[in-house]
Amino acid sequence: MKLSIITINLNNAEGLRKTLESVVNQNFTDYEYIVIDGGSTDGSADIIKQYADKITYRVSEPDNGIYNAMNKGIRVAKGEYCLFLNSGDWLMENNGLQYIFDRKPVEDIVYCDIQTEYGIRNMREKLTIYNSIISHQSTFIKTVLFSTVGYYNENNKIVSDWEFLINAIFKFQCSYQYISSVLTYIDNSGISSNIAFQELCQKERENVLKESFPMMYDDYRQLLSLSKEIIPYRNSRLIQVIRKMQSTSFYKKIKGVK
Repeated sequence: MKLSIITINLNNAEGLRKTLESVVNQNFTDYEYIVIDGGSTDGSADIIKQYADKITYRVSEPDNGIYNAMNKGIRVAKGEYCLFLNSGDWLMENNGLQYIFDRKPVEDIVYCDIQTEYGIRNMREKLTIYNSIISHQSTFIKTVLFSTVGYYNENNKIVSDWEFLINAIFKFQCSYQYISSVLTYIDNSGISSNIAFQELCQKERENVLKESFPMMYDDYRQLLSLSKEIIPYRNSRLIQVIRKMQSTSFYKKIKGVK
Protein backbone atom coordinates (compact mmCIF):
# COMPACT_ATOMS: atom_id res chain seq x y z
CA MET A 1 0.00 0.00 0.00
CA LYS A 2 1.34 3.41 -1.01
CA LEU A 3 -0.33 5.82 1.41
CA SER A 4 -1.89 6.11 4.86
CA ILE A 5 -4.05 9.22 5.20
CA ILE A 6 -4.50 10.17 8.86
CA THR A 7 -7.21 12.57 10.02
CA ILE A 8 -7.50 13.66 13.64
CA ASN A 9 -10.56 15.45 14.94
CA LEU A 10 -12.11 16.91 18.08
CA ASN A 11 -15.53 18.57 17.97
CA ASN A 12 -15.15 19.88 14.43
CA ALA A 13 -18.01 18.09 12.68
CA GLU A 14 -18.38 20.61 9.85
CA GLY A 15 -14.67 20.63 9.07
CA LEU A 16 -14.46 16.85 9.39
CA ARG A 17 -17.13 16.34 6.74
CA LYS A 18 -15.18 18.52 4.28
CA THR A 19 -12.03 16.54 4.96
CA LEU A 20 -13.73 13.15 4.61
CA GLU A 21 -15.43 14.12 1.35
CA SER A 22 -12.17 15.34 -0.18
CA VAL A 23 -10.51 12.01 0.62
CA VAL A 24 -13.23 9.61 -0.49
CA ASN A 25 -13.67 11.51 -3.78
CA GLN A 26 -10.05 11.01 -4.81
CA ASN A 27 -9.34 9.20 -8.10
CA PHE A 28 -6.27 7.67 -6.44
CA THR A 29 -7.20 4.46 -4.62
CA ASP A 30 -3.95 2.97 -3.28
CA TYR A 31 -4.46 4.26 0.24
CA GLU A 32 -5.92 3.43 3.62
CA TYR A 33 -7.84 5.99 5.65
CA ILE A 34 -7.34 6.35 9.39
CA VAL A 35 -9.58 8.62 11.49
CA ILE A 36 -8.64 9.39 15.10
CA ASP A 37 -11.39 11.22 16.99
CA GLY A 38 -10.78 12.52 20.50
CA GLY A 39 -14.18 11.57 21.86
CA SER A 40 -16.16 14.37 20.19
CA THR A 41 -19.62 15.31 21.46
CA ASP A 42 -20.73 17.54 18.56
CA GLY A 43 -22.00 14.94 16.11
CA SER A 44 -18.59 14.06 14.64
CA ALA A 45 -19.12 10.40 15.55
CA ASP A 46 -22.29 10.28 13.43
CA ILE A 47 -20.42 11.73 10.44
CA ILE A 48 -17.66 9.15 10.84
CA LYS A 49 -20.28 6.39 10.84
CA GLN A 50 -21.74 7.74 7.59
CA TYR A 51 -18.36 7.18 5.92
CA ALA A 52 -17.55 3.96 7.79
CA ASP A 53 -17.27 1.88 4.61
CA LYS A 54 -14.59 4.28 3.31
CA ILE A 55 -12.54 4.34 6.51
CA THR A 56 -9.98 1.62 7.15
CA TYR A 57 -9.47 2.29 10.86
CA ARG A 58 -11.41 4.56 13.21
CA VAL A 59 -11.47 5.23 16.90
CA SER A 60 -13.25 7.75 19.10
CA GLU A 61 -11.78 8.12 22.57
CA PRO A 62 -10.15 10.81 24.75
CA ASP A 63 -6.52 11.59 23.92
CA ASN A 64 -3.73 13.76 25.28
CA GLY A 65 -3.65 16.36 22.53
CA ILE A 66 -2.94 16.83 18.84
CA TYR A 67 0.35 14.96 18.69
CA ASN A 68 -0.86 12.09 20.85
CA ALA A 69 -3.72 11.65 18.36
CA MET A 70 -1.36 11.84 15.37
CA ASN A 71 0.93 9.24 16.98
CA LYS A 72 -2.06 6.93 17.43
CA GLY A 73 -2.60 7.12 13.69
CA ILE A 74 1.06 6.43 12.92
CA ARG A 75 1.08 3.30 15.08
CA VAL A 76 -1.62 1.63 12.99
CA ALA A 77 -0.47 2.97 9.59
CA LYS A 78 0.52 0.38 6.99
CA GLY A 79 1.21 2.62 3.99
CA GLU A 80 4.65 3.46 2.60
CA TYR A 81 3.92 7.16 3.20
CA CYS A 82 1.81 9.00 5.76
CA LEU A 83 -0.19 12.15 4.99
CA PHE A 84 -1.71 14.07 7.93
CA LEU A 85 -4.92 15.74 6.81
CA ASN A 86 -6.58 17.04 9.95
CA SER A 87 -10.26 17.92 10.18
CA GLY A 88 -11.00 21.22 8.45
CA ASP A 89 -8.22 20.74 5.88
CA TRP A 90 -9.07 19.18 2.53
CA LEU A 91 -7.56 18.01 -0.75
CA MET A 92 -8.15 20.65 -3.40
CA GLU A 93 -8.73 18.47 -6.48
CA ASN A 94 -10.10 14.95 -6.92
CA ASN A 95 -6.97 14.02 -8.90
CA GLY A 96 -4.59 15.63 -6.38
CA LEU A 97 -3.13 12.42 -4.96
CA GLN A 98 -3.02 10.74 -8.37
CA TYR A 99 -0.95 13.65 -9.72
CA ILE A 100 1.60 13.25 -6.92
CA PHE A 101 2.02 9.49 -7.22
CA ASP A 102 2.11 9.57 -11.01
CA ARG A 103 5.47 11.29 -10.45
CA LYS A 104 6.65 8.11 -8.70
CA PRO A 105 8.20 9.77 -5.63
CA VAL A 106 10.90 7.81 -3.81
CA GLU A 107 12.36 10.36 -1.39
CA ASP A 108 11.87 10.13 2.38
CA ILE A 109 9.83 13.35 2.46
CA VAL A 110 7.77 14.68 -0.45
CA TYR A 111 6.06 18.04 -0.13
CA CYS A 112 3.75 20.29 -2.14
CA ASP A 113 2.15 23.72 -2.02
CA ILE A 114 -0.89 24.73 0.02
CA GLN A 115 -3.85 27.08 -0.34
CA THR A 116 -5.15 29.23 2.54
CA GLU A 117 -7.74 31.97 2.72
CA TYR A 118 -4.86 34.39 2.10
CA GLY A 119 -3.73 32.73 -1.12
CA ILE A 120 -1.33 30.07 -2.34
CA ARG A 121 1.79 29.41 -0.28
CA ASN A 122 4.65 28.15 -2.39
CA MET A 123 6.74 25.72 -0.33
CA ARG A 124 9.78 25.63 -2.62
CA GLU A 125 11.82 27.94 -0.40
CA LYS A 126 10.49 26.85 3.01
CA LEU A 127 13.29 24.51 4.10
CA THR A 128 14.69 26.57 6.95
CA ILE A 129 15.97 25.39 10.29
CA TYR A 130 14.96 28.43 12.33
CA ASN A 131 11.51 29.42 11.08
CA SER A 132 8.46 27.94 9.40
CA ILE A 133 9.05 24.82 7.39
CA ILE A 134 6.92 22.83 4.96
CA SER A 135 3.31 22.20 5.99
CA HIS A 136 2.49 18.68 7.17
CA GLN A 137 -0.94 18.89 5.48
CA SER A 138 0.78 18.72 2.08
CA THR A 139 3.75 16.57 3.09
CA PHE A 140 4.17 12.83 2.51
CA ILE A 141 6.46 11.21 5.09
CA LYS A 142 7.77 7.67 4.77
CA THR A 143 6.23 5.74 7.64
CA VAL A 144 9.54 4.04 8.53
CA LEU A 145 11.01 7.44 9.46
CA PHE A 146 8.96 7.50 12.64
CA SER A 147 10.92 4.46 13.78
CA THR A 148 14.28 6.17 13.15
CA VAL A 149 13.66 9.88 13.74
CA GLY A 150 11.02 9.27 16.41
CA TYR A 151 7.34 9.93 16.85
CA TYR A 152 5.88 13.40 17.37
CA ASN A 153 6.92 15.00 20.65
CA GLU A 154 3.79 14.95 22.81
CA ASN A 155 5.27 17.48 25.26
CA ASN A 156 4.69 20.26 22.70
CA LYS A 157 1.30 21.70 21.82
CA ILE A 158 2.16 23.42 18.51
CA VAL A 159 5.57 22.75 16.93
CA SER A 160 6.19 18.99 17.02
CA ASP A 161 5.55 18.53 13.29
CA TRP A 162 8.19 21.25 12.65
CA GLU A 163 10.51 19.57 15.20
CA PHE A 164 10.15 16.22 13.45
CA LEU A 165 10.90 17.67 10.02
CA ILE A 166 13.97 19.69 10.99
CA ASN A 167 15.39 16.69 12.86
CA ALA A 168 14.65 14.40 9.90
CA ILE A 169 16.20 16.73 7.32
CA PHE A 170 19.02 18.46 9.19
CA LYS A 171 20.04 15.84 11.77
CA PHE A 172 19.16 12.51 10.13
CA GLN A 173 19.76 13.90 6.61
CA CYS A 174 16.63 12.32 5.19
CA SER A 175 16.09 12.92 1.49
CA TYR A 176 13.33 15.23 0.30
CA GLN A 177 11.57 16.25 -2.89
CA TYR A 178 9.38 19.23 -3.81
CA ILE A 179 6.52 18.73 -6.28
CA SER A 180 4.97 21.90 -7.66
CA SER A 181 1.29 21.27 -7.00
CA VAL A 182 -1.29 22.99 -4.80
CA LEU A 183 -2.47 19.89 -2.96
CA THR A 184 -4.29 21.00 0.20
CA TYR A 185 -6.51 23.78 1.50
CA ILE A 186 -5.55 24.55 5.09
CA ASP A 187 -8.02 25.80 7.64
CA ASN A 188 -6.41 28.81 9.37
CA SER A 189 -8.51 28.46 12.52
CA GLY A 190 -6.13 25.90 14.04
CA ILE A 191 -4.01 26.53 17.12
CA SER A 192 -0.80 27.16 15.16
CA SER A 193 -2.50 30.03 13.28
CA ASN A 194 -4.02 31.61 16.38
CA ILE A 195 -2.16 34.80 17.33
CA ALA A 196 -2.93 34.12 21.00
CA PHE A 197 -0.59 31.12 20.86
CA GLN A 198 2.32 32.79 19.03
CA GLU A 199 4.30 33.33 22.24
CA LEU A 200 3.95 29.66 23.15
CA CYS A 201 4.90 28.69 19.60
CA GLN A 202 8.06 30.79 19.79
CA LYS A 203 8.97 29.33 23.18
CA GLU A 204 8.53 25.78 21.94
CA ARG A 205 10.66 26.49 18.86
CA GLU A 206 13.45 27.87 21.02
CA ASN A 207 13.31 24.83 23.30
CA VAL A 208 13.61 22.54 20.28
CA LEU A 209 16.61 24.44 18.93
CA LYS A 210 18.33 24.43 22.32
CA GLU A 211 17.87 20.68 22.60
CA SER A 212 18.50 19.56 19.02
CA PHE A 213 20.85 22.27 17.68
CA PRO A 214 22.50 23.88 20.74
CA MET A 215 25.50 25.21 18.79
CA MET A 216 23.19 27.28 16.58
CA TYR A 217 20.87 28.59 19.28
CA ASP A 218 22.81 31.76 20.17
CA ASP A 219 23.17 32.64 16.50
CA TYR A 220 19.45 32.10 16.02
CA ARG A 221 18.66 34.48 18.88
CA GLN A 222 21.01 37.09 17.42
CA LEU A 223 19.45 36.80 13.99
CA LEU A 224 15.94 37.01 15.46
CA SER A 225 16.85 40.17 17.36
CA LEU A 226 18.31 41.80 14.28
CA SER A 227 15.31 40.90 12.14
CA LYS A 228 13.03 42.75 14.57
CA GLU A 229 15.11 45.91 14.06
CA ILE A 230 14.15 45.98 10.38
CA ILE A 231 10.44 46.57 10.94
CA PRO A 232 10.46 50.28 12.02
CA TYR A 233 13.03 51.44 9.48
CA ARG A 234 13.34 52.11 5.77
CA ASN A 235 16.03 53.02 3.23
CA SER A 236 19.51 53.70 4.69
CA ARG A 237 18.74 52.37 8.17
CA LEU A 238 17.35 49.18 6.65
CA ILE A 239 20.52 48.71 4.62
CA GLN A 240 22.64 49.14 7.77
CA VAL A 241 20.64 46.51 9.64
CA ILE A 242 20.83 44.05 6.74
CA ARG A 243 24.61 44.50 6.53
CA LYS A 244 24.86 43.93 10.27
CA MET A 245 22.74 40.79 9.95
CA GLN A 246 24.91 39.49 7.12
CA SER A 247 27.98 39.75 9.34
CA THR A 248 26.61 37.31 11.94
CA SER A 249 28.07 33.84 12.15
CA PHE A 250 24.61 32.27 11.81
CA TYR A 251 23.96 34.06 8.51
CA LYS A 252 27.33 32.89 7.22
CA LYS A 253 26.52 29.33 8.23
CA ILE A 254 23.23 29.21 6.35
CA LYS A 255 24.82 30.87 3.30
CA GLY A 256 27.82 28.57 3.38
CA VAL A 257 30.30 31.42 3.92
CA LYS A 258 33.46 30.64 5.91
